[in-house]
Amino acid sequence: MQAALPLPLSTPNRNLVRLTIVRGITWTGFLAAIIIGIELLGFSLQVPAVIAVIVTMGGINIATWWRLGRPRAVTHQEYLGHLMIDVTGLTLLFYFTGGAHNPFINYYLVPVTIAAATLPWRHAWLIAAASMAAYTFLMVVYQPLPQLAQGDGTSTVGLHKLGMWMNFGLSAGLVTFFIFKMAHALRSRDQALSRTREAALRNEQVLAVATQAAGTAHELGTPLSTMAVLLAEMREEARDDPELTRDLELLRQQVDTCKSRLRHLVQSADRRRMAEPEVCDAQAWLAGVVQRWLVLRPDVSHRLEVAERRDPPRLAVDATLDQALTNLLNNAADANPDDIVIRLEWNGDEVIIDIRDHGPGVAMSIADQLGETFVSTKSKGLGIGLFLTHATINRFGGGVSLYNHPDGGTLTEVILPRSQTTT
Repeated sequence: MQAALPLPLSTPNRNLVRLTIVRGITWTGFLAAIIIGIELLGFSLQVPAVIAVIVTMGGINIATWWRLGRPRAVTHQEYLGHLMIDVTGLTLLFYFTGGAHNPFINYYLVPVTIAAATLPWRHAWLIAAASMAAYTFLMVVYQPLPQLAQGDGTSTVGLHKLGMWMNFGLSAGLVTFFIFKMAHALRSRDQALSRTREAALRNEQVLAVATQAAGTAHELGTPLSTMAVLLAEMREEARDDPELTRDLELLRQQVDTCKSRLRHLVQSADRRRMAEPEVCDAQAWLAGVVQRWLVLRPDVSHRLEVAERRDPPRLAVDATLDQALTNLLNNAADANPDDIVIRLEWNGDEVIIDIRDHGPGVAMSIADQLGETFVSTKSKGLGIGLFLTHATINRFGGGVSLYNHPDGGTLTEVILPRSQTTT
């Protein structure tokens, strides 16, 4: 793989969108409460400091909306950073508005709950610990607000504040534990159901396509034979026209290629129905597929790069995997036939094949559907090729990912499990 990871074609930013909306509503409400407290209740606040905190959080929210428009993945670490910013903003606001005496102090449970429902276990506990630490800090260090003070107003920790503190600690722990476990169970169940439904639908579609392909292959034999006979007669008649003869020869070669592919399709269907995939050297296999592809696409220019490492990988392959990779190469050539880069890399468990073209890329609106349904990036495409490619590579335990490359074009990444067979 390349040193710089490409930008994902499609990234689920919905959690960050929701957090941004919640943040906007929350701090708008805090601003309204501050205005009411000053104008109607006579709160004695450090107004510039309080307004500075609210304006800063508003600026962060605007910056977050701008960031959501960038084609970059939202990682768990970035989402954790946003929640930490919220905890910090709340701490600063509560510091200037009575500390632990502020009745909104339990709002810390909101980022704790969000973290428990959306982040991994360790990240969720970090938010819970940060909120607990902030609450503890505000019990002893804050700007007093007489209207919100309870008890005798001394600096000692009263029973009321201690009880609120214990309640917050218990609530934060319970929310973090149970909400995370419930959300994790729901996500796992939904993912399992989704994978099952997708696999069933894909198998049904593959079976339908295979049935149609078998019938079409049988029907194409007759017209191809007729075309071959007519081309032979036309070549005899055009013997005195060298340019026309060359064109007819090219057409004859294409017809012979189609007939050969149909014969190979029928023979492979019977021979490989019960056969095990062949284990071969990944580099030799990839070079062979590329060479056969170049016969069909002589108009392309390409570079085949292989990582310089020891222990060359081996792959379990068959004719369907050859065709799947050829489909991806054809897609790259259709996008732009110039300077297609094909790179082979591997690690201890996987073999990675990257195909980089310099075409227009893939639209974000259809990125999620590619390979799952009959959706095509070509104006006259049916989308069957990419669908069957996904199904074939998934059958081998691998996967296909499409990315918009930072420097333009599309990067198609094929990941296949490395065969451990040495003979």
